[in-house]
Amino acid sequence: MIPVFFYFAPVAALLALAFAFYFFRQMMKEDEGSEVMRRIAGHVRKGAMAYLSQQYKVVGIFFLVLAVLLAIMSYGFGIQNPWVPFAFLTAGFFSGLAGFFGMKTATYASARTAQAASRSLNDGLRVAFRSGAVMGLTVVGLALLDISFWFLVLNLFVGGEDPVYRMVIITTTMLTFGLGASLQALFARVGGGIYTKAADVGADLVGKVEAGIPEDDPRNPATIADNVGDNVGDVAGMGADLYESYFGSILATAALGAAAFAATGDAGMQLNAVLAPMLIAGLGILLSILGVFFVKAKAGAGHHQLMGALHRGVNISGALIIVLSFFLLRALGIDNAVGIWGAIVTGLLTGVIIGKSTEYFTSQQYAPTKGISKQAETGPATVVIAGMGVGFMSTAIPVIVVGVGMILAFTFASGGGGMENILYGLYGIGIAAVGMLSTLGLTLATDAYGPIADNAGGNAEMAELGPQVRERTDALDSLGNTTAATGKGFAIGSAALTALALLASYIQAIKMSIDRVVGQTSTFVFPNNVEVTSVASVRELDLLQFMEFFQVHLMNPKVLVGVFIGSMMAFVFCGLTMNAVGRAAGKMVEEVRRQFRENAGIMQGEVEPDYARCVEISTKGAQKEMLLPSLCAVVVPVLVGFLFGVAGVVGLLVGTLSTGFILAIFMANAGGAWDNAKKYIEEGHHGGKGSEAHKATVIGDTIGDPFKDTSGPSLNILIKLMSMVSIVTAGLTVAYTLF
Repeated sequence: MIPVFFYFAPVAALLALAFAFYFFRQMMKEDEGSEVMRRIAGHVRKGAMAYLSQQYKVVGIFFLVLAVLLAIMSYGFGIQNPWVPFAFLTAGFFSGLAGFFGMKTATYASARTAQAASRSLNDGLRVAFRSGAVMGLTVVGLALLDISFWFLVLNLFVGGEDPVYRMVIITTTMLTFGLGASLQALFARVGGGIYTKAADVGADLVGKVEAGIPEDDPRNPATIADNVGDNVGDVAGMGADLYESYFGSILATAALGAAAFAATGDAGMQLNAVLAPMLIAGLGILLSILGVFFVKAKAGAGHHQLMGALHRGVNISGALIIVLSFFLLRALGIDNAVGIWGAIVTGLLTGVIIGKSTEYFTSQQYAPTKGISKQAETGPATVVIAGMGVGFMSTAIPVIVVGVGMILAFTFASGGGGMENILYGLYGIGIAAVGMLSTLGLTLATDAYGPIADNAGGNAEMAELGPQVRERTDALDSLGNTTAATGKGFAIGSAALTALALLASYIQAIKMSIDRVVGQTSTFVFPNNVEVTSVASVRELDLLQFMEFFQVHLMNPKVLVGVFIGSMMAFVFCGLTMNAVGRAAGKMVEEVRRQFRENAGIMQGEVEPDYARCVEISTKGAQKEMLLPSLCAVVVPVLVGFLFGVAGVVGLLVGTLSTGFILAIFMANAGGAWDNAKKYIEEGHHGGKGSEAHKATVIGDTIGDPFKDTSGPSLNILIKLMSMVSIVTAGLTVAYTLF
């Protein structure tokens, strides 16, 4: 029987969607400005929706093919749960739907934010931030609603005499549903990242450096495509990214909770441990909604004051989740509730520290980015060298903090019992990820706010609004650069915690797969010739016994080969996405040069450039180039499992996690620092706009663009997607390992 308090989770999810709709309606009531402002916003909106429509067609075909393959695994070979093909589609659909609503809101909000900024800075901040909150609340609302729905469905249809083992089956089955969210996230992130950076690089290199015109100048043919890219990359892409982390962390923690508390034999306590991450997520939704109303700024506020306004909402929500989650866990009556609460606090603090670290290394208010700006006085080469150095150095704090956070969460949740209570400890790491993401509705709002403010600045520039308006939108845009970098750091940190929980859950998936295989064949032989002859004996094996049976240790060459392949995948994936941006950007540069060369009236302001052609180039480039990296992420775990078995797959996931995590931090922070070094010079330092130093930082920024908006943020999806693919294909790995 499902307890009444479970329904708090779906009710909170519906409340999130209700407030998202409320904020959307409030934004739509705002004045969109002059006819010129509305026309510019219409161009951006049309381009963004055209791209998203085309992307969803390609992704839809890919999803249908995979759904058929999953159905064959489920109904043809009996090595996968029969519910997986259907839930796989719903997870991908809801992730795409969240991106659609978020981007639709952002494209309607940009002109309204510019018009609101003409009244006051606070009005501009309010419109932009609450529009960003639509994205945040839609993501958490749809994700938690999907999880709640399938939990109810599986409780109705999954049978079994043993209620404790039945809950293990339900949660392990739900874990496989995350594949849909992960795959949709990768397409959205990679495709959106290629689109936005192709346009951005083309607009900057030809417009700023060669033609010497300002950013967002209406004479630049790529400026509309650039503004479209901000929406498809940093709104729809980031939304799908964090949807996947949120979805995966809840599912992985629920599965680990079912496995950990199965040993108690207490079905009630086990159920409460499964429901805990869902209820914490629901609580976080309510506090995220509350936090939105605390974001306000005074007239004439500077960068620090604006950042403080955003932090106020996040800090209040974070403090309240710490207090209320303690009472929630105590009310659930879970063993070691205080220790599990300590893991939640650890996750939240880990996220805060990563955010502060990212802000320090990427904001123009601090020494690292100012140092890059200073290096611009000697040319682009030193800008690139300094940015690389800052990116490398910026990896230290997040890696140490995540490492300490994992150890503390494990220790707290295991009661200090070490490896004897390994599943309790791993449950603690999973719930630390849930804690970090609990106020995602608000955290994602601060990130989605950034591209809305950026587009508002572009609209103000192209509509030739007064200098005071442009000054206000520049202040909002500058803050948005920092919040975007902080959001990427947060996404990467949460990916590391979630991926470790998924790695532990992979062993649970293997356990369920062996259960099915034994049920069909009456015997199963492990790699070291240990036979399992009954389903009961499989169910009695614990995590460490599985690791021993599959010889998952550093002296097994299969593990080491898997680690090498996983580490290689991080670099190959970045190479594929960076080259994709380079090819698409090259076509954009040629097109902008062609328009300037063939139509002199563009630079005179007498003829409107062909914006649609640039939008088309970015769209086609993104659709074509996103397929190969995505296919690699899906195919490689299957091949490694087929060739090297469970030991090889564990090594693969460890290698991808460790290398991908650090590489993602480096790329995101180096790119953010290059971007804000350019902004710092544009504020009037080291010669200001149009100076040689400014041109040098534009070169650095064009290198950093695919770092921070394409390859870097896509890596944290790669980490989790490969884990999800491994979990879903665990049955294949068990039944058909070659060596």
